[in-house]
Amino acid sequence: MGSRQWVILLLLGLLLTVIALPVSDKKDSSPEVKSSSFFSASSEKNTDAERTVLEKKLEDLLSQTEGVGKVRVLLMTGEEKDSSSFYDSGNQAVTGVLIAAEGADNSVVSRNIVEGVMALFQLDAHKIKVMKMK
Repeated sequence: MGSRQWVILLLLGLLLTVIALPVSDKKDSSPEVKSSSFFSASSEKNTDAERTVLEKKLEDLLSQTEGVGKVRVLLMTGEEKDSSSFYDSGNQAVTGVLIAAEGADNSVVSRNIVEGVMALFQLDAHKIKVMKMK
């Protein structure tokens, strides 16, 4: 056998190996939504332990951005079929972001927040909501 035939045989073997790998039969296509603090009885009773590291980091970053002021962040996570999704520490894809910021009434600040979150988590704009904090 020539070297070309050996390469073809090797590639065929690799292809058969990949085909034989088990595949998940998960049929639920809707994301399982979980949140670290959104569904608690009272937002004032939430502890820092309930909040994810990503939420804290994003709040910290946004609060240091010009015009944003105080900020609270909520990341919605769940199973996501898109392999380009950003994953939080619990290996759940970030599927949505809710941000309450003091400076959200300024359209430039609000747009900058949305664009920053879009770039960071690779989310579409409709999955990010910025609201004015009271």
